[in-house]
Parts: sequence; structure tokens; C-alpha cells
Amino acid sequence: MTPTITAFERSPDRGKGLARDMRVRWALEEVGQPYDVRLLSFKAMKEPAHLAIQPFGQIPTYEEGDLALFESGAIVLHIAERHAGLLPDDANARARAIAWMFAALNTVEPPIFDRALCKILERDKPWYEQRLRYLEDSIRNRLERLSVRLGDAEWLDGAFSAGDLLMVTVLLRLKASDILDEYPNLAAYVARAEARPAYKRAFDAQLAVFTAVPAG
Repeated sequence: MTPTITAFERSPDRGKGLARDMRVRWALEEVGQPYDVRLLSFKAMKEPAHLAIQPFGQIPTYEEGDLALFESGAIVLHIAERHAGLLPDDANARARAIAWMFAALNTVEPPIFDRALCKILERDKPWYEQRLRYLEDSIRNRLERLSVRLGDAEWLDGAFSAGDLLMVTVLLRLKASDILDEYPNLAAYVARAEARPAYKRAFDAQLAVFTAVPAG
């Protein structure tokens, strides 16, 4: 059965691959699983039909038969567990890959996402500069440790995995800043992931949505 995911009808990221449906699209492309997309307006995201699947009124969601999932990390994990290609066969390596998935979303992403919100929502606040410095210091602390751990390796733990997929989608939010460039091995890591054919297909599919919908 072909799964259906939800995505923004008009993405706030203007098709730059930052919306969280990108993670799910990329995972499905990596495992060669066809999928359908249901586009939602911001109004539709808050209506009962969508809230019945995603109680917080966000995207993406994933529906396949009688299964309905929300939260991009949970969806990517489900895809990785159901299809070969995103989790190692070895039990210990598999557990480590899942640990990197949690690290990406729980340790690395929070200050990066908060920085993005701060720059949009708090510029006119008296605490803006102090808050921004705090968040950027937190980000650099995380990136320093991640950079040391990655070293000269191609991926975080052996072959490319769902852990790398989620980590890269988190780090991509820093491309518009100079912060990622302070860590050349992490910048190269992100570039390697962006060069993957599955990533390119997912990115192009998300960009096509933005370019196809006229500005309102």
C-alpha cells in the first residue's frame, strides 16, 4: 500500500528543504518507497480532520492502511524499520544509529531551531542580542562535540543511516549562517548528504510544491 504524507501547501521555508516533511520524503526516497502527498493550508492544519491524526496541528503526518503517525522522527524510524537501507542489520550498529536519530532531534536541533525562531520573532526585543549569543554559543558547543566525533569519517557510524539523515536535516538550518562553515568536516558531511540522489529527489519534490503554488 502506498503511504500518504502531509506537507505544507505553502511552505514557510520557500522550498529550501527545511520543512519537516523533507525528512520523510528523503527517507522514503532512500528506501525506494513510492508515496503520495496531501498538501495542507495553515487553516486545514487546525481543522478536526487533521487534528485527529496530528493533535498539535503540524506536518508531516504518515498514513498507511490503518496506521496513522505523526512526528517526523517517529515516521522516519518507522520507515527505516520497515524497509532496508536506513538501519544496519547488526543489532548493536542498529541501536547506535537509532541513538544518533535521538541525538539529532533532542540534543542538536533545539538550539538551532530556537535560533531560527529568535531571529524571526524576537528581533525587536531588548534581550535579542543576548538571547542570540546564548543560542549560538549553545550551537557551537554541540557542533564542536559532533565535529570531534565525526572526525574524518564519511558518516556518523559506518554506513549512511537514518541517524545521518536526521542529523543532516537539522544541520541544514545553519547553511544560511556562517556557523556551519566554522566546522569544515561538518560542512563537508552535509554536502555529501545533499549529493545523494535520494536527497536530490526529495528536495526537488518539495521545491516543486512551492514553485507550483502561486503566492497568496
